[in-house]
Amino acid sequence: MAHGTAHIGDIPWRTEIVVGGHAITADEPEALGGQGAGPAPYDLLLASLGACTAITLKMYAARKGWPLQSLDVELHLGGGKDGMHIERRLAIIGLDEDQKARLADIAERTPVTLTLKGGLPIETTLA
Repeated sequence: MAHGTAHIGDIPWRTEIVVGGHAITADEPEALGGQGAGPAPYDLLLASLGACTAITLKMYAARKGWPLQSLDVELHLGGGKDGMHIERRLAIIGLDEDQKARLADIAERTPVTLTLKGGLPIETTLA
């Protein structure tokens, strides 16, 4: 389904990622000892959720023939280790209130949303 690699070397916290044939640099901010050369890991998690939300809702509106002009997804990760949560806000231009409400409902069932809500087993082995 998907494949990715991550490599970290001498530069503190800078990580080179390749996923889906695309190169991404991840890092931590300077305040945490990084150089801010790229998004931090939780930023990448929010980026994945935001992209999946936007793409899924755009596809749904297109299939319905709805005149969606634009869609913005704002995300905020809050809480601590024992109570983390994500707040998602949709700004939708071009649709009526019923269509906007339907897209908000669909947002709760995008693939990445369902993965995050359901949890995902991770198996770690040594190469």
